[in-house]
Amino acid sequence: MYTDEFIREIPKTDLHLHLDGSLRLSTLIELAKKENVKLPSYTEAGLRELVFKDTYKDLGEYLHGFMYTCAVLRDPENLERCAYELAVDNQKEGVRYIEPRFAPQLMMDGKDLTMERVFDAINRGMSRAEKEFNGQAEIAKGDEPPFKYGIIACAMRMFGRSNFSPYYTQLFGAHSYSDSMEVIRMGALELAKGVVKVRNEKGIPIVGFDLAGQEAGYPAADFAQSYRYVHKNFMHKTVHAGEAYGAESIFQAITDLNADRLGHCYYLFDVSKVTDPEIKDKKAYIDSLVSIIAEKRITIEVCLTSNLQTNPDLKDIKMHSLARMLEQKMSIALCTDNRLISNTSVSKEFKLALENFTISPKNLKDLVAYSFKRSFYPGSYLEKRAYSKQVMNYYERIAKKHKVVLE
Repeated sequence: MYTDEFIREIPKTDLHLHLDGSLRLSTLIELAKKENVKLPSYTEAGLRELVFKDTYKDLGEYLHGFMYTCAVLRDPENLERCAYELAVDNQKEGVRYIEPRFAPQLMMDGKDLTMERVFDAINRGMSRAEKEFNGQAEIAKGDEPPFKYGIIACAMRMFGRSNFSPYYTQLFGAHSYSDSMEVIRMGALELAKGVVKVRNEKGIPIVGFDLAGQEAGYPAADFAQSYRYVHKNFMHKTVHAGEAYGAESIFQAITDLNADRLGHCYYLFDVSKVTDPEIKDKKAYIDSLVSIIAEKRITIEVCLTSNLQTNPDLKDIKMHSLARMLEQKMSIALCTDNRLISNTSVSKEFKLALENFTISPKNLKDLVAYSFKRSFYPGSYLEKRAYSKQVMNYYERIAKKHKVVLE
């Protein structure tokens, strides 16, 4: 029903896109040589075999690749280049809006990189790609929707000994590792204050705040102060929740952190993941949570390939919770998570979903529409509304061209 050409041509978004997990492999090799970063191989085939695989044995192996990508990004020129290339790679497959996210803490470990310089470098790369793409005649005339972007800052739930010290020592001085949880909470609050300041003073389109990292043992509620700060300063909020933990983590994200969107929610429907002994009827708890998320149109950023690679229990993509999300008429955005580490693209994620789940042409149109409408668009509501309308008018033209009946 849906050809590869149709999937590539329709306007799409990527709302859950980690910059440090989405470098071009050729660029990683080139920058590693430039920065004297040791890689297990300096060929693309070698790195695909040893690090960036199609399948991983567990989350730990999946995350291993970030040690290499983050190591080459601690330089403003490298950050700008990788941001530019990420935007271009998305543009080539019909993606018209992206929200790259990253943890500034992981970049502020070399060459006197401050938070402001990190954001400035990434914004320069994104802005250059945006201007080049939007200079095309079809877009200038209004025949096609332009390319847009917003940037999301990630606070981290935890740090290991190897990457804990530089950012937090810079902020708070020497702390013992046993003090790390309190220091991390303090660091998240400082990050929240910093991103609001950079957004306001520099005009950089930082549109959202995220919480990433290990869920188990690091509850979202611990970061309520940080989220309260960005909430009071009119910044959108998303939270990694239900990726490796269950419904309780998701509940905290929407109640304690006022999440506008949720990352992953893979375990949303899993009764066995509800562990609070005070919750007597676990199914009723999940049903109520699902109903609230659906009714409030809290969009779930679904990352199919990533979940398949990081959850050993998920043997068949057809068993993914996306099926039940679709049944419950929830607001969903298909996303890549990490283009390099998951070896995927937005078009691949759409193809994977369309080949394995029941998604009618009307459902597909709604899915695309919600991904634009629930974006953290860097402009007013009226501007986002006009942009979304332009995008969907273009979508209908593409559907008609490919004889995809929408009703």
